[in-house]
Amino acid sequence: MIDQLEYNTERKRLIIPEYGRHIQKMINIAVATEDAEERNKQAKAIIGVMGNLQPHLRDVPDFQHKLWDQLFIMSDFRLDVDSPFPKPSKEVLQERPEPLGYPQNFPKYRFYGNNIKRMIDVANSWEEGEMKVALEYAIANHMKKCYLNWNKDTVEDYVIFKHLLELSNGKIDLAAKDEDLSDASNLLKQKKKFSHNNKNQQRNNKNRNNRKRY
Repeated sequence: MIDQLEYNTERKRLIIPEYGRHIQKMINIAVATEDAEERNKQAKAIIGVMGNLQPHLRDVPDFQHKLWDQLFIMSDFRLDVDSPFPKPSKEVLQERPEPLGYPQNFPKYRFYGNNIKRMIDVANSWEEGEMKVALEYAIANHMKKCYLNWNKDTVEDYVIFKHLLELSNGKIDLAAKDEDLSDASNLLKQKKKFSHNNKNQQRNNKNRNNRKRY
């Protein structure tokens, strides 16, 4: 009997290990079945078992489509059955994805985040007027808040104006205007208030969960 034992190191590698070796064996049997009608019955039975192994995904859109795709993948695309969905292509699945471009355009000022550049581009596209000026100062105040989150010390407004002028390619120059940005203490106070409210909410939720239920 010892000679009949199978070790995982001697077995063929599973294509999708999450389903286990028994599902893989059932698929291999279906692939080897010569009768087409019997092969289709086996495939539908295997799909039923695979669905029962993942009941938490039953409400996911295209759940059945996913199961049929996995069935063909685990058969190494050798299973010849009638599928209610288009069969996946082995060549498409084996294609390497294109490399993703790094989204950081200004690593010199990465503490501002990528959304700042998008906001500046939007401001540059607006027509001159009070709305545009208000947006420019809103962007500058947000930049000041981001700077304070990165550097806890205070920051002068001219530093923010200089960075904004550079990021806008010289189109937004708030240093030439007389209006100042929000005070650093007010910006940090808003952050502390927000953090304090979050802690109170977490504490209330914890106390509510710890209540005895009868």
